Amino acid sequence: MPETGAEEGDPRRLSRTRVFVLGAGIMGSGIAAQCALKGYAVTLADVTEELVQRGLANALRGLDSAVRKGRVRESERSEAAARIETAIGLRRADSAPIVIEAVPERLELKQQVFRELDAASAPTAMLATNTSSLPVTSIARVVEDPGRVVGLHFFNPVLSMALVEVIPGHSTRPEVADAAVAFARSLGKTVVRSRDSPGFLTSRAVAVGLNEAVWMLYEGVSTRDEIDQAYKLGFGHPMGPLELADLVGLDTALAILDILWDGFHDPKYRACPLLRTLVEAGKLGRKSGEGFYKYEAPPAASGPT
Repeated sequence: MPETGAEEGDPRRLSRTRVFVLGAGIMGSGIAAQCALKGYAVTLADVTEELVQRGLANALRGLDSAVRKGRVRESERSEAAARIETAIGLRRADSAPIVIEAVPERLELKQQVFRELDAASAPTAMLATNTSSLPVTSIARVVEDPGRVVGLHFFNPVLSMALVEVIPGHSTRPEVADAAVAFARSLGKTVVRSRDSPGFLTSRAVAVGLNEAVWMLYEGVSTRDEIDQAYKLGFGHPMGPLELADLVGLDTALAILDILWDGFHDPKYRACPLLRTLVEAGKLGRKSGEGFYKYEAPPAASGPT
């Protein structure tokens, strides 16, 4: 089992534990920043130098923001930045006892990635997927030893969101699931466990609310701004559902709803046509510069998973 150093909490020991993060988009770069901040050596990898450098820049911006908000000292930011290295492809994957996949939310893509990680990683490494809704069991079935695969679902923005969802697949060994919980806690996160059911606990819950808000907009029940204001002021939510959809990514929200529809065939998971139209038009939310709202410029990183 990978040694997380969670019990000792010794930064010198953690710095010798490498975390390999594959996928340098918004989620992957955030995970890399969080791991580095908590003392882990990190390799942030993607398929091109451009994607890797954009991901690194996004990770550093996240650390800078944490400094401005007073959550992180400047010295901690500098130390964390120094712990992050970049790689193209799977170079250095074999040096990490903890491997986290954070590529887009498509089953075929994740399965291909895990086939490659299975061959490139150390046979004792924990292979974690940051999927927000795809069955962990389906992802793990392409791996020679599916017992070392586990769902480790972070939330955006990783540096400020306290929750991590741990999802054991059908074949995940108990000690691997326990190691995933210990690792998440070593990052300062609170852990909830979920059964490997479509959408798990969190995505299943939030998808219905987001979809219903889009349906209300589509049907003319109220305006975009009033729908979001109602959720914020009426329910105490920090942001409205349409704002949240833009943050998550409309393509990601649609993918989750489609997965839930395929898994349950329940009408409540039927995606609103407006959501599908916006995705087809390339209006994906913050990462594309426009979704339900318009933004000055998309962040310099690929989209979340």
